[in-house]
This record gives sequence, structure tokens and C-alpha cells, in this order.
Amino acid sequence: MRMRPAPPNSGILFRRMDLDGVEIPARQEYLQRSNLATTLANGHATIGTVEHVLAAASGLGIDNLIVEVEGKEVPILDGSAAPFIYLMHEAGIRVQQAPREFIKILEPLRIEEEDKFVAVYPSDRFKISYTIDFEHPLIGEQQQTFVVTPRSFTEQIAPARTFGFLSEVEALHRNGFALGGSMENAVVIGHNSILNNQLRFEDEFVRHKILDAIGDIMLVGAPLLGHVIAYRAGHSLHVGLVETIKKATEAWRMVTWEDVVYDIASRPPYLVPARI
Repeated sequence: MRMRPAPPNSGILFRRMDLDGVEIPARQEYLQRSNLATTLANGHATIGTVEHVLAAASGLGIDNLIVEVEGKEVPILDGSAAPFIYLMHEAGIRVQQAPREFIKILEPLRIEEEDKFVAVYPSDRFKISYTIDFEHPLIGEQQQTFVVTPRSFTEQIAPARTFGFLSEVEALHRNGFALGGSMENAVVIGHNSILNNQLRFEDEFVRHKILDAIGDIMLVGAPLLGHVIAYRAGHSLHVGLVETIKKATEAWRMVTWEDVVYDIASRPPYLVPARI
């Protein structure tokens, strides 16, 4: 995988180098499926497991980026967004001469699926509150809330690894995904124990769900100013919220960072011009 700079207003683009450079924009209209991971498609070209690198771009405030990939899946690396954060910092991040635009939520929006839901409420910051509840003694109910800034994302969210039950990992392999997956790049949960590694956070499971949500919400096409609240959600509900936002044009408006009124001392660090 290789990451390259992109001109202003390009957004995040995945480029399949093994398919003559076919480009797949990271936008909701290119979504193919969102069951165990998020997959985008442009014609015959697909790219899977895009949520971690998208989350890294969102967390660092990167709006324009080309991600070149050889194959149909973004490398899983260690199962978190931390390696992408490292690579982006090593390459350097540049402020572009273009106004950064945000989708500012004006009215609450909510979607439900049985006893699960995800909603977004007006806020001048990008904030996520997430609750998970698994009938497993090693997970149970976990809750966490973060205001997403480059610092909070890098230190508190990015290191959280993907997790799954052993049966789910086997299902991914049978369907041709996570083929590079091993005990080194996911937290694998057996019947009574974690089968590998040690947790990086006591609540690493809910933190990774927040990471996934940040990546999936990037498909809305612009940084979000709103408070996302999720209960037992997952990829399908995350992208369902994106679709709901796109359709409910009366519930949001586009603003630039200059439009958001803050005292200079209290302006959040992610409210900056477009970055690459």
C-alpha cells in the first residue's frame, strides 16, 4: 500500500494499482457492503476493509488523499489505525490553500435496527458516545465518549485493535477477507479467554467500535460537526446513518472553518484549513 497527496477537493480516493489504477472514491454512493467490514466498489473494482485508514485520515484531519493498493483489501497490519497514523506523520501533513468544509448537523437524526441504534445530534464538535453489550464474560457492557481531535484519536482511539470471535475470523477467511489475518493483528476471543496478546486498554473493544464508526462516517464526504451516539451498532448502522444524513438535506448545512465561531483560545485543533 502507498499513500500519495491529492489536490484540494479530491477527497479520499482508493486506487487499485493491480487493475490499471481504477479509482474508488471513499463516498457513500460507492458502498458495496458493510457486514463484517466496509467494502467500496466502482464497477468491477472493489476495495475492502477501508474503515481503519479512513479513520486515521479523519482523526488527523486529512481531507485529500490517494491510497494505492495492490489487491482487493487494505492491509490489516496490526488490526488498528495506529500504523496508518505513524505513516501519515512520517510522510508529513500539509495545509492546503483551500477552505475546509464541514457538514454541521442542525437537527437530530436516528436510525434503529431491533434493539440497536445510532443517532447524531447538533454539536460544534465531532463527538462520539458508544455503548456495546456482548453476552460474553470478557466483554459485557462497555461505554466510552470522545471528542475526536488529532490528539485524542492518536492516543486514545487509534491503537484499539479489531476484535472478533474465533468463528467470525474463520468466516472472514472463508469469504476471502482478512487473508493476511493472524493472531498478531486482531484480538481473538474464544469461549472463555482471549486467545492472543493482552488488551491495550481495559475497554479496547468499545474503543475499536468508535474507530470503526469514525472511518465509516468519513463516507459522508466531509468532516462532521455533530454528536454521534451509538448503542450496539456496527458497520451497517454506521453507513446507514451516513445515508440518512445524505438524504436529510434539511438537517445539516455545509460550513467552513471560518464560519464556526470560537474564541481563538478555545478553537478545537481540528478546525483548520484542508489538509493533505
